Amino acid sequence: MESPTIDLTPYYRLDPDTILHAVESLGLFCDGRQLALNSYENRVYQVGIEDSEPLIVKFYRPGRWSNEQILEEHSFAIEIAEAEIPLIPPLEINGCTLHEFDGFRFALFERRGGHSPELDQKETRTWLGRLLGRIHAVGAASPFQTRPALTIESFGIESINTLNEGQWLPAHLEVAFSSLADDLLVSITACFERAGHFHSIRLHGDCHPGNILWRDGPFFVDLDDCRSGPAVQDLWMLLSGDAHEMSVQMKDVLDGYRQFHTFNMQELQLIEALRTLRMLHHAAWLAKRWQDPAFPIAFPWFGEPRYWEDLILSLREQLGRMQEPAIELPIEF
Repeated sequence: MESPTIDLTPYYRLDPDTILHAVESLGLFCDGRQLALNSYENRVYQVGIEDSEPLIVKFYRPGRWSNEQILEEHSFAIEIAEAEIPLIPPLEINGCTLHEFDGFRFALFERRGGHSPELDQKETRTWLGRLLGRIHAVGAASPFQTRPALTIESFGIESINTLNEGQWLPAHLEVAFSSLADDLLVSITACFERAGHFHSIRLHGDCHPGNILWRDGPFFVDLDDCRSGPAVQDLWMLLSGDAHEMSVQMKDVLDGYRQFHTFNMQELQLIEALRTLRMLHHAAWLAKRWQDPAFPIAFPWFGEPRYWEDLILSLREQLGRMQEPAIELPIEF
């Protein structure tokens, strides 16, 4: 299967009939029920199956990943699941996990329900730490061959270029953003230098609470953003609050994590830099996807001056945080 060419409105042909026909092309029989699930980068639906449990079908955004990159994501998910770590891998049907119908690439998954984890609970944080340590033990066993890495270039410089070149910024904020962007890159680079050498491993890549479901314990979903990078990238999004609160939370996470995998404490220097890169990358992602009709509907505030004023204010706060000492864990840890 060749990767489709890039289309700014890639899903206009993905109507309900096409969704059902795609699933039935694999020899399954749909009962006509379908429910759109919350997803913008891809399109994800719950589809009813005759005499069986519903399945989740995910249609990959054309032009984003190559087939090889998607299959590497699938392979990583299966590797994690085979290690008896609670993660939902793609189903293998007719010997394949990646399928194609009418120009759309898609995969099927079991349906699993759950709720967001209660991250204010110490036990929850330690439990998640144990599972992430196990995932990273798998991730460190071998490298990705085709998936990208999380770098200052890809998340920082390229994101800033996208925002500057697309004339997204209101005229009265262009100079302020340009100057701030330069300062941010200097501070981000300094954080990476303070962290020193770290081992880049295969990561979940987007391990925010929305990609963790809880039902009698946690399980992970959505490896669509899996990539190589520092281990702390999968940990920092579990933290919130001020420096003291994050220190306590990180200790709980690492109490579980280090039962299964080592952690380089110097990576704590990267937390605020990674948070800043994520903010830049998210803004650039919205800009790149703005021609997709779903995005103006879901994110109507993106084109408003107030959004950019708030973003610049938040990035200035990040600049200050990156210049402060990294969070510290108790000496006895």
